[in-house]
Amino acid sequence: MTQETVEVEFAGYKVAVPKGGYYDRFHSNPDLDEVARDPAAGNIDFFRRIPKVQLQTRLGPAWSPNFYYRTSTLQLLFLAPLTKLAALLPPPLEPLHALPRHGLVALTYFSYHVCDNDPYNEVSIAVILRRPGSRQPGPLELLHSIRRRTFHAHVPALPVDTEIARLRGVMGYQLPKWLAKIDPNLDGAISASILSPDGSTNLAVSAPLPRLRQVPSQSQIGTTLSIGLLDGAWHQTLVQTNPTELAEVSMPRGITITRGGGTMSRLLDGLGVGRIIRMDVARDTQMALHLPRPISIPDRG
Repeated sequence: MTQETVEVEFAGYKVAVPKGGYYDRFHSNPDLDEVARDPAAGNIDFFRRIPKVQLQTRLGPAWSPNFYYRTSTLQLLFLAPLTKLAALLPPPLEPLHALPRHGLVALTYFSYHVCDNDPYNEVSIAVILRRPGSRQPGPLELLHSIRRRTFHAHVPALPVDTEIARLRGVMGYQLPKWLAKIDPNLDGAISASILSPDGSTNLAVSAPLPRLRQVPSQSQIGTTLSIGLLDGAWHQTLVQTNPTELAEVSMPRGITITRGGGTMSRLLDGLGVGRIIRMDVARDTQMALHLPRPISIPDRG
């Protein structure tokens, strides 16, 4: 059954969103007491500690952060040659030296079940960065990042499957977003795919579902800082995560990756990704996506 939609204005564009959905009702500034009454949203105490503020942006006035009340994610962490990572990154960004001559690339499938701009799916390819200005040896910085659950990254690809998510990412963040059919599934065995425009497989992952464990809400909050250019100036975007059902597997086995030659497959090939050293599955997590803020990045040297 096709869901009824309504046309709303976003950043000067007309876009269809689910009628009676979160964006139709709240326009990114939700009444959390009303959200708390939605059984699909679950416990929302995490969001009550993060006040929304209205900021002046390149889109005009906008509310930040964007709330993702119910999310599931699959992330694979690959080793890749530092030379290939450095060639892709705009200077002065540097890849994090995880092992001799190797850095890290993360492939992540997201399924946003309940969020401020309605359900959608997304796929990210991200290069893990050395923290700007850091002079720590790479392995030591990686260890500190793991302990702090804080990572810096640069995202060269981030396709989505709804128009409002594409517009928000392109217009508000200047992220490399385009529309694609995306299907992540963590019920039973893992199955996650993104298709090319002609309907063929672009990139797909299948794997056994690892044993998941429950953790108390707000006990393992993580932080990702995405760094990129916005209107020619460096900006940093903060993402906070709050997993409650997850699995972390080092040196995972039984993972099958199908590369169909599409944009995402070619990007992974160009980065020279090799061994998968970690798989992270979160079947239930929450996220807060902040608007970009300007930062200063020292030159290399």
